Amino acid sequence: MNIDKRLVRKDSLEKLFDILKQNSKTIYAPFSKNSKVSFREADSFSGITTDYIQTTQSSKEVAFPRNEKILNYSKDKEGMKVKGIDLNDIPEVVLWGVRPCDTMGIGELSAIFNWDYKDEIYNNRLSRVTVFGFSCSKSDDYCFCTSVGGNPGNTQGSDILFTQLGENGDYLAEILTDKGSSIVSISSALFEKTENIEKEKFLAEVPARFEREEIRGKLEKFFDSQLWVEQSLKCIGCGACAYVCPTCACFDIQDEAHGKSGSRVRCWDSCGFSTFTLHTSGHNPREVQSQRWRQRIMHKFLIMPDRLSVYGCTGCGRCSRACPVDMNILEHLISIQEVSL
Repeated sequence: MNIDKRLVRKDSLEKLFDILKQNSKTIYAPFSKNSKVSFREADSFSGITTDYIQTTQSSKEVAFPRNEKILNYSKDKEGMKVKGIDLNDIPEVVLWGVRPCDTMGIGELSAIFNWDYKDEIYNNRLSRVTVFGFSCSKSDDYCFCTSVGGNPGNTQGSDILFTQLGENGDYLAEILTDKGSSIVSISSALFEKTENIEKEKFLAEVPARFEREEIRGKLEKFFDSQLWVEQSLKCIGCGACAYVCPTCACFDIQDEAHGKSGSRVRCWDSCGFSTFTLHTSGHNPREVQSQRWRQRIMHKFLIMPDRLSVYGCTGCGRCSRACPVDMNILEHLISIQEVSL
């Protein structure tokens, strides 16, 4: 559909929030606590923050929860009974205040969950999510969205993208999908017609730091490079990078038994963990951390583009911010580009 551009007054955001709540929408929004900004369910507009560069955690948990029951089972004299989750119980959600690097990650995550098998639970959750993206007016040294195909005002993945027109200004709203149009239809008085507004001058400046296609080409010949050892020497395999990443989708499946009944749960995992590829025999094809770090970079910048036609990194910089030993993915990617083969 064509992009419909409207003007939303700054003081109309609270009115929009109230209308959504009146229409039984569950809203997840960013809140600041102890200098960290995190998404949580919002009961009121009060406390929702817009003054942040990036949330600590990504927003992927709304469609891909870190712990998710996928079925219940019970055993009796007649045998085993299995009951899947009721997809009709998944709520309608508005994801409010998401940065463009997170909304871009929705497409990359969806590519993973629809590669060789369409994940019914993930797709149903996502179908019930309406995404309110908010453009970035500032950035920091960890941000590199422009190096991986994004930008601070990227519309990809948003149903409505809001761009604030200067500090304390009103908002340009770009209505991008049918979901976005349905929101406008229930709150039309808040979305005013406007002359064409150029949003670029209100966006953060994020210079490109590397060429992802050049890195992709080098990785094809880079498997046995000593650089993987050098880059991974600080890595402690904690998995923080994967847990904050908007596109990491590794998961494990566990059965939680309680006598003759129980449930099967999908939970986040990470290829950075030493047990991730551990075989029952005791053999581990990625037995040292340098091999696991190599897998992380190769998967995001070579395997995913080759297999899924998307890159597995949005340049949000969360992994570097969260790393307890200061592993900086941007520095590592630049070093790969600079290596002469």
